[in-house]
Amino acid sequence: MGRVLLAAPRSFCAGVDRAIEIVERLLEQHGAPVYVRHAIVHNDHVLRRLEKLGAVFVESEDEIPEGAICVLSAHGVAPAVKENSQRRGLRVVDATCPLVNKVHAEARRYADSGHLVALVGHENHVEVIGTLGERPDSTVVIESPEQARELVTDKPVAVVTQTTLSLDDVAPIVDALEDHLGTLRRPHADDICYATQNRQDAVKAMVSQGATLVLVIGSETSSNAQRLVEVARVHGAEAQLIDGESELPGSLVNGHSTIGLTAGASTPEELVRLVASRLTERGYDDLEEVTVAREDVHFRLPREVASGAGA
Repeated sequence: MGRVLLAAPRSFCAGVDRAIEIVERLLEQHGAPVYVRHAIVHNDHVLRRLEKLGAVFVESEDEIPEGAICVLSAHGVAPAVKENSQRRGLRVVDATCPLVNKVHAEARRYADSGHLVALVGHENHVEVIGTLGERPDSTVVIESPEQARELVTDKPVAVVTQTTLSLDDVAPIVDALEDHLGTLRRPHADDICYATQNRQDAVKAMVSQGATLVLVIGSETSSNAQRLVEVARVHGAEAQLIDGESELPGSLVNGHSTIGLTAGASTPEELVRLVASRLTERGYDDLEEVTVAREDVHFRLPREVASGAGA
């Protein structure tokens, strides 16, 4: 007889919900194909479903036929991508998460007021590439406290962050920058995505309530899902990223009487239900939800999609 602690919140955040709905509505309104620049969200299950409906995912706007619809993914893009898309006559629909757009606006504002923008995040992550593209000559990506201590500049420094990092991820890097450079403009607490923070807090709560193994449902490409695995391990539990569709190997759960279950912000809830039912079949039939926050965030759809008009 085993116990499953189910994280709340988990699965889709408002930005992911919005991005997926944008693609679905465009397919309903215009028919296939609808081209999407980069994976709309980082979840393989979601991408396969949208491909069956007629979405075509490409890595560059240059791959999209002239005059076609081009959806920009939730992660955001550099201004040069939008300019190139317009130049090529594409009908652009922007599915960038509003929280990412907010970080882009801050990067522009700080750079244009004479600051060096320290962008805390993973250099090769698509979101960071987009934010960096706002003011590349005035922005530097910082991935670690060590890098922070090596930064040389005579400009005032302002910090912005990749939204899929949590306060815990960002704090040591910002502290190192401040120790090294003195006063700087620290990121606002609400620059951290509410969904990232809530999902990480829920993992910590499950571990504190006895979960010795945490299963995180998500794709390898999902930064926020990978971070949930790391958070569980840092707080003393074993943790594993699973896709939610494959069978669970028996050896994975052996020896654990309490298992924590959560899903990254781009993972659909149906996969959580599937894994929970498989755990029930294994004898983990005591299911308890661990709630750390209530999410009622909803982002408005772009005008072109909400009205049903052509982009």
